[in-house]
Amino acid sequence: MRVADFVEAGHSCRAAAGHFAVSESFAIKLVRRTRDTGSPAPARQGRPPGHGKLVAYESFLIQTVEAKPAITMPELAARLLEEHGIVAAPAMLSRFLCRCGFTYKKSPDGGGVRTRRHAR
Repeated sequence: MRVADFVEAGHSCRAAAGHFAVSESFAIKLVRRTRDTGSPAPARQGRPPGHGKLVAYESFLIQTVEAKPAITMPELAARLLEEHGIVAAPAMLSRFLCRCGFTYKKSPDGGGVRTRRHAR
């Protein structure tokens, strides 16, 4: 905020950058953001939670995994594509199921099973 106050006191952005030992780009962008939003705080990053493309298919994914706990993520991705026309990477499906409370437990035979950690 000191950089923005320095500029507001009548100095240039480049002078503020030199005075506070920051880049000119930072000073210019900070002053612009402060002028536009009223705050030097950065904008929120990333997608808001609960708005991913898999949210609409949550019940399908959960029912599929509960019906066949040993299903692999590539198999689940293929089922999602086949039944709903949605392309999803296996890693994305795994992260989504983890957020839904599922865990993956490996078994000694090389397979594995997804189980529910807690009811949602």
